[in-house]
Amino acid sequence: MSEVKIAIMDAAEQRMRLGGFGGFSFREIAADVGIKSSSVHYHFPTKENLAAAVIRRWAQAVSQHVDEALAKDPDPIRVWTKIFRGTAMSEPSMCPCTVLGAASQDLPEEVSSEVKGFFKMCLDKLVARGLSQSKAAEFLSTLTGALVVANALRDPTAYDRATCDLLRRREEAVA
Repeated sequence: MSEVKIAIMDAAEQRMRLGGFGGFSFREIAADVGIKSSSVHYHFPTKENLAAAVIRRWAQAVSQHVDEALAKDPDPIRVWTKIFRGTAMSEPSMCPCTVLGAASQDLPEEVSSEVKGFFKMCLDKLVARGLSQSKAAEFLSTLTGALVVANALRDPTAYDRATCDLLRRREEAVA
């Protein structure tokens, strides 16, 4: 993948994490990267293509990160909580899939499909590690909800407050 294409995706990801699908335009991305708008169109013919590529890349990165972390720590609750915590503590502090997931019914199908794929991947990995379908959904909802609350309050430590009981209960169950 070319450096320009990566820079375009990075700029789009940053803007999507802040403002969702409506939070960016090709003109803004071009200005962020320092290229012409036509160059953005060359790499991504439509806004939908760009957003879908960003979400696909994010999902692949999260999947890989989870797999690597689980190789060191087999506890999926602890691993996933830490990974989402990294997002909560980053700038901007939102997962683009969480931002877009809230508006998925209004997204173009190409983008909505990628967002759905992200959440399905998360649930599948949690179930593969022993959580029931309902516990996996509850857990993922807690993590993404904690991100939303932390973002709304502009207080990343709200994520820790929202998830601390998950980790405490998990530690008590293991002990």
